Parts: sequence; structure tokens; C-alpha cells
Amino acid sequence: MTGLKTFLDSLLEAGVTRGDVPGVAAMATSGAETLYQGAFGERELGGGVAMGLDSVIAIASMTKAVTATAAMQLVEKGKLELDAPASDLVPYLGEVGVLEGFDGAGQPVTRAPKTAITLRKLLTHTAGFGYEIWNQEILDFQAATGSPSTRTRTLASLKTPLLFDPGTKWNYGVNIDWAGQMVEAVSGQRLGAYMQDNIFSPLGMASSGFRAGLEMKARHATVHLRGDDGRLTVPKSDASMPTSDIDTGGGGLLSSIEDYGKFIRMFLNKGACDGDQILRPETVAMMSVNQMGDCRVEPMLTTTAALSNDVEFFPGVEKAWGLSFMINLGTAPTGRSTGSLAWAGLTNAYYWIDPAQDVAGVYATQIFPFADTLSLPLFLDFETAVYNNLS
Repeated sequence: MTGLKTFLDSLLEAGVTRGDVPGVAAMATSGAETLYQGAFGERELGGGVAMGLDSVIAIASMTKAVTATAAMQLVEKGKLELDAPASDLVPYLGEVGVLEGFDGAGQPVTRAPKTAITLRKLLTHTAGFGYEIWNQEILDFQAATGSPSTRTRTLASLKTPLLFDPGTKWNYGVNIDWAGQMVEAVSGQRLGAYMQDNIFSPLGMASSGFRAGLEMKARHATVHLRGDDGRLTVPKSDASMPTSDIDTGGGGLLSSIEDYGKFIRMFLNKGACDGDQILRPETVAMMSVNQMGDCRVEPMLTTTAALSNDVEFFPGVEKAWGLSFMINLGTAPTGRSTGSLAWAGLTNAYYWIDPAQDVAGVYATQIFPFADTLSLPLFLDFETAVYNNLS
């Protein structure tokens, strides 16, 4: 893999030199070994501190797969059920209504949902919740009620209405945050403590958690902003590590490329890592196939351009959802096999898992908006180069 390392080093370093990214770290792995790892640029633009594989990053929605892993461990133990009413454990999930519009006073009008929210629907984003970043209705609801933004990572911010009856369509939202609350309800632990005991410690993920101690803070990479002129700037305050009253299972984790590489390798190995079986092979298989029937992933159209561009991965390729993963139902232009698993984080962090070709990869920089016009193409070039060099 000497040729692959030389090519990818050059590719990523060129991205930094052009100003596409302030700093970037990436890894590709098979089930047996690391195929590539490298880091270039700076943790903070102009700061003079090198980006590294151990740099601590806000992985945002890459948290979701970790929360789903926690939930499925508890399904294996019989403590959670995929198709039982979620309200049995989290009462709000039985109280929330479907938003039908707003009355003459501008207040939301809701009705009772026709079907129940379940863990399966939460993990597939078919429960009916949304994010204000891609759903104007949620922004309107927050404005009308004075509800906090989901970016505050508070329990109150998760209490938005449904946008449709559970199970009838796909919409990306706070669903897996609620799955995290279900994990807490049956485990008796905060989500981060459960993950530490049952995922991070067994996998050797020493730089992962919802809160950073002094040692992790010393390795923290800053989230940058892409301006309208295409240039990157460092914000006056870094909002990637806010104080939160809950462990937000949909997007609150800090981690590193080094750590997340261990996590995705576990899925290539059907739940196994260094003699530990984190998940049963049959559970990994269940998580890795379409779990939402005829529903399909739809484009995510931004309402908040500072945080996200419009998002659609591989236009023209149908995409379904497993138990927390996007699944491409055709071969992707990068070489990613049909049936591969993937998702991303709002800070322009991305991963994929391709069991058919025994390869997975993770890439991260720290930039808003999501689906950045320069960072996302660099990730796709990285992925394509990995496939082009598979033996």
C-alpha cells in the first residue's frame, strides 16, 4: 500500500495547501489492518498546531451510529424492543402530536399520530421528527413557542412536534437523540457512561465522550466557518463543545479519527474487536439492511445556510436506511459497493463501511456549513482513491 499512502498524502496535503480545509485527518481500514492513515494542516487555522489522528473533533451526527450500537446491545439483552411503543420508556414519545399548521394567533396546531413511535422508527428516521436546519416547520414551531434550538443540546430542544405519522416517510431529525433517552431509561446510566463501559473501553476508544477533560481539550480542533467568499475563518467562540444538560445521542460526541476508525472496523468484523464481541454478527447484519420498507432517503434542503448546504449524497442512486446507517441501493460513483453503510457529521466529518469489499473509511475536518463545497469533494476523492488502490 506504499503507492496508496503516497497518493493520499499528496491528495490531502494539496487540499490543505489550496485552502479547501484548515486541517484534515483520514483513515481507511480493512477488517484486519489499517490501509491508510494521515493528517495534515492545523487544528486551528493560523494556530500553528498540527492536525493529528488523535486530534479531538466534534463528530456531530457520526454519534448516531454509536448510540444505535448502544441501543442494539440492549435489544440483544432483551431490555429494549425494536417494535414496542417507545412511550413505555419515554412518556413524551406518547404525548407528542403531528404538526398540522398554525392557528390565527400563530400557535401550532397538532393532532394525535395514527401510529406509535418505536425504536425501529427512531433508528431509521421514520418516526416523524425533524431538525430545524432542514425543516422550516420546526423553525416556525420554535419561533412560535420560544422553544430552544436543537443545537443547544438540551432535553427541551428535543421536544418538537412530529411532521408526519410515524412510519410513513423518512425525515432526518432528533430521532436518535430520543433513542439515547431510551438507552438511559433501561440501563440506569447516562448515555456517555453506558458507552464508556460497553463500547469505548472494549474498543480502546480513549479519546471519545460527551465531555472533554483537560487532556482531550488540549487536543481539540476548532470548527471553522466558510464565508460567502469561500475563505475559512475562525469564529470568535467555538460552539462545538457546548455545556449540555443531557448526553445527546444524535450529535454530541467528541472523538478522533484514530478512535472512530476502531469503531467502523468493528462493523467490518461483524461486531468483533480484539476478542470482544461488541455486537452479535446477526445484530450487525440486521443493522446493515433496509429497515424502513418502501421509504427512501430524500434530499435535505437547508433552511440555515450558515450551518448546512443542501444535502444529497450520490444523486441518482436510491438510498434506504438501516438501524442508523444510510445504505446506497446501487453502486456509488466512488466505487462504494451496493449495500454499503455510511453517514456523516455536520462539521464535515464522513465515514463509510463496505462489507462486500472489506473496506471502510473515515475523514474529518471541522468546517461549517455541512456538505462544504470544497471539503466534501475532497472526501469523495479520498474514498475514490482508496477503491482505485484496493488489490
